[in-house]
Amino acid sequence: MQHQTKSKMRLDYQLKYFFEKHGFNVLSRLADRLGIRASNVRLFFVYISFVTVGLSFGVYLTLAFLLRLKDMIYTKRSSVFDL
Repeated sequence: MQHQTKSKMRLDYQLKYFFEKHGFNVLSRLADRLGIRASNVRLFFVYISFVTVGLSFGVYLTLAFLLRLKDMIYTKRSSVFDL
């Protein structure tokens, strides 16, 4: 049983190493092509991910506010005397 967990850990480390190697290689090649440092490209992707999450949350809040406003304005009245 202990042997199975060791082999699983090795597989985990191998997968992690594979994805880190090839993922960082993509950013390094992009940085070489653009003529800038790879750390700047990585930092740019981190900032862009936070911006996109923030924008989507802002759009969600705006739509929720507009729907709430619409419900407050266009309420269904059963008769004329409900004003």
